[in-house]
Amino acid sequence: MTKEINESVEILHKGGLILYPTDTFWAIGCDATNELAVKKIQDLKQENLSETTICLVANDAMLERYVATVPDLAFDIMDLATKATTIVYDIPKGFAKNVLGTDGSVAVRVANDKFCSYLIGRFKKPIVAAAANIAGTPLPKNFEEIDGAILAGVDYVVNLYQDKEIANPSSIIKLGNDGTVKIIRH
Repeated sequence: MTKEINESVEILHKGGLILYPTDTFWAIGCDATNELAVKKIQDLKQENLSETTICLVANDAMLERYVATVPDLAFDIMDLATKATTIVYDIPKGFAKNVLGTDGSVAVRVANDKFCSYLIGRFKKPIVAAAANIAGTPLPKNFEEIDGAILAGVDYVVNLYQDKEIANPSSIIKLGNDGTVKIIRH
């Protein structure tokens, strides 16, 4: 695992793209603070990511560095969730503009996967977790279903968990600064 993390971090620092397993699905990743890197993912997936981009952070402390106000409710939701849960926050800090929604919000999940947590912790910045598919095509259920264009379009493919089925998208919940809660995807 250490070799895969080291290789991935090197690519991320150079503004490159990685293909990696998350706790939900195979994803195309890049530095979530680098607009040019995010644009590379948009071009590869042939879509504008701003409404669908999920960014991963390593832990609660990193979340608090990149979101101005993390409501206590967010921590309660993360603690009680029975599946991976992404939360949309209103006031992000330091993210690339092209990962933000049209309302300026950002979708962030604290990674539950050991590899992802170590990778992001080592990189010290959030990374994008864009589904490893071309826009309009089905989400791959496993590594074998990933389109050849995606495989050819990234700078590094993580050589872990390639035999695992991990196609379970996270729940997405939007927390408003006014205390509202909206379920976007169950």
